[in-house]
Amino acid sequence: MVQSIVQLALRRYGVVVTIARNGVEALAAIARDGEPDLMLVDINMPRMNGLELLAELRGSGAVPRIPVIMVSTEGAADMKRGLDAGARAYLRKPFRPDDLCTVIDGVMRT
Repeated sequence: MVQSIVQLALRRYGVVVTIARNGVEALAAIARDGEPDLMLVDINMPRMNGLELLAELRGSGAVPRIPVIMVSTEGAADMKRGLDAGARAYLRKPFRPDDLCTVIDGVMRT
């Protein structure tokens, strides 16, 4: 459901969205389509969680080229782990579409 909300919110701004249900699918999408301009990564995903995905991206050199926003319901400890792993920002669920756009705007300006 969150993916659908994000997709609808970003389409209002003309953003092309690719959805991956887990880190394995995200890596496959990058291999197939090339590096995205931005990634929203949930910490809690099946098969390969968000922190594992960030580790893979960092190991390949894709982080910090790809700005990553970590998205999760988890608290401060996971937020720190995500930022330490290379995420540029952290957005706690639930969030409003306007909150998402504000965070994206901040990340893309840096």
